Amino acid sequence: MKSFLKKSLSPGNTDFKESIGLLLLRLFFGGIMILNHGLPKLDKDLSSLPNPLNLNPSLSGALVLFAELFCAGLLLIGLAGRWAAAILSITMATAFFIFHEADFKEGEMALAYLAAYLCILLSGPGSISIDRLINKK
Repeated sequence: MKSFLKKSLSPGNTDFKESIGLLLLRLFFGGIMILNHGLPKLDKDLSSLPNPLNLNPSLSGALVLFAELFCAGLLLIGLAGRWAAAILSITMATAFFIFHEADFKEGEMALAYLAAYLCILLSGPGSISIDRLINKK
């Protein structure tokens, strides 16, 4: 179990140039997600948000808020980066394929976010991250 957790917190490639690219990707897509999607939802009734999976409306809204605010924040700082990217990928896949019904015109931004989060999920957050500090021990 400890090995699994350590691997899941792996920052991935530690090449400095690639880590700068991953840092920029994390800052941009994590920051924009928080500013444009997560923070505005704090003022909304969560049960009024779209519910594409037909869950309890409050639960659905809370899951989206968790992803768009909390997980995006984790991504920004590079803590549990692969886990945060996985949750955000699932959220954006749901937005694109279910909510937007895979309509490239309407779901273009969800697809762009999905691509970025999948890159971070596969690559790791890079060496400029808290995951890197944790993995050094």
